[in-house]
Amino acid sequence: MKVKKEIVIKKLEERGVTIRDIAEIVMELQKNYHQLTIEECDKAVISVIEKREAYHSILVGIALDELAEKRVMDKEINDIILEDNHLFGIDEILALSIVNMNGSIALTNFGYMDKIKPGIIGKIDDIGKQENKCHTFLDDIVAAIAASAASRLAHASENDM
Repeated sequence: MKVKKEIVIKKLEERGVTIRDIAEIVMELQKNYHQLTIEECDKAVISVIEKREAYHSILVGIALDELAEKRVMDKEINDIILEDNHLFGIDEILALSIVNMNGSIALTNFGYMDKIKPGIIGKIDDIGKQENKCHTFLDDIVAAIAASAASRLAHASENDM
């Protein structure tokens, strides 16, 4: 089955994240380096989520958050995911599968965003701490998408020079 970007966009939107939310983070990351339009940032975000490996990671992460919310996994793993302990790390590992396709700039951007949680990343992280919500994977996935889109723009700009 071929997954289309529309499915990924719909799943992100169901979890409270739009392409524009992610593009705004990309624009902020690149503002000191490149003059970009928000539409260029939108396109860079879309180009990240269109990669098969990326959309598989996105959909798996969202599914794990949803399963944890429904409390349908074994109690031990369900509790670990719901707790979102900073030493868990599997959420970052899944997100790094997206980042690793997009170069070292994406990696450093991801680490930065994982710490400061700009824009929608911080909002969904806060929402995920509510008792009936789980965004353990989502905040890292969004950070990975934004980091990767910013990296793609940085590399494209460098190639223009």
